Amino acid sequence: MNEIRQPVVIAPDEIEGKSFTIIEDEFYEQTFLHPQSLDTEMFQIIRRVIHATGDFSFATGLVFQPDSIRSGVCSIQSGRDIYIDVGMGASGINRALLESFGGSVRCHINDPGMAESARKAGRTRTETAVRSIKGGNVGIIAVGNAPTALMATMEMIEKEEITPDLVIGVPVGFVNASESKELLAQKDYPFITNTGRKGGSPVAVAIVNALLRLA
Repeated sequence: MNEIRQPVVIAPDEIEGKSFTIIEDEFYEQTFLHPQSLDTEMFQIIRRVIHATGDFSFATGLVFQPDSIRSGVCSIQSGRDIYIDVGMGASGINRALLESFGGSVRCHINDPGMAESARKAGRTRTETAVRSIKGGNVGIIAVGNAPTALMATMEMIEKEEITPDLVIGVPVGFVNASESKELLAQKDYPFITNTGRKGGSPVAVAIVNALLRLA
């Protein structure tokens, strides 16, 4: 019978650092990649995503457009807002850090009348909500939940209705999640995405918070 390992008591302010140390120690064993072989800023984003998900496959699954990190950091430093598709994601973003640069977290999915507008348009609430950001100060659009929101974002960019500095597209699921991310990965503008069905709000939030710490 295997011995059950007992949890180790760690001070609250040491937990994140300890987690990062474990990730770095196990990184090569889990991914066959040396952290030193990766761009420093890229590794910080990958590490935070692994920390949020417990999943080392994101080390090879994340896809970065060459200008994505620089564009995201510059957007934050310029005081532009960050839009995220669902409330769970909005609650996880480091608002205080973003506000210190002059930006705000935005999520319109629960705005008054949004559900009715979506019903009348025959769209999901997430798609209807992201379409409402036209003309605002949104610099980064992060989608972790709804492929429909990511598809709408790409459509609005193609029509020049919005000009975000960075699109973070990591929706999770079985219906159009992989397909929408494959489409995003073909774009010329700055994006961060991942391959396959994995993703979710924790991934989107981890990427945003990593960029905030890099800014």
